[in-house]
Amino acid sequence: MMYLLFIVYEGVINMLDLYVSQYCPYCKKVMNYLDENNIEYKMLDVGEAENFNKLVKLGGKDQVPFLNDTDNDVLMYESSDIINYISKL
Repeated sequence: MMYLLFIVYEGVINMLDLYVSQYCPYCKKVMNYLDENNIEYKMLDVGEAENFNKLVKLGGKDQVPFLNDTDNDVLMYESSDIINYISKL
């Protein structure tokens, strides 16, 4: 029999969905920040039609990077704003 134990310190872990484009330098800026700070996120490539359609439905435009913090109902564009927001979580 196997048991899994999850312990979360200092609050709840947020689910961050980051919509990106493969060749977008601003997307890479945000992903580098997340990776360097060991922050988990789900990368959604807008090169895939399903992700692109969801991006436009959520945010209203086809701009990346786009952050969807599903735990806090926060939707956000602009790499610097995204990094600033994440740094305060």
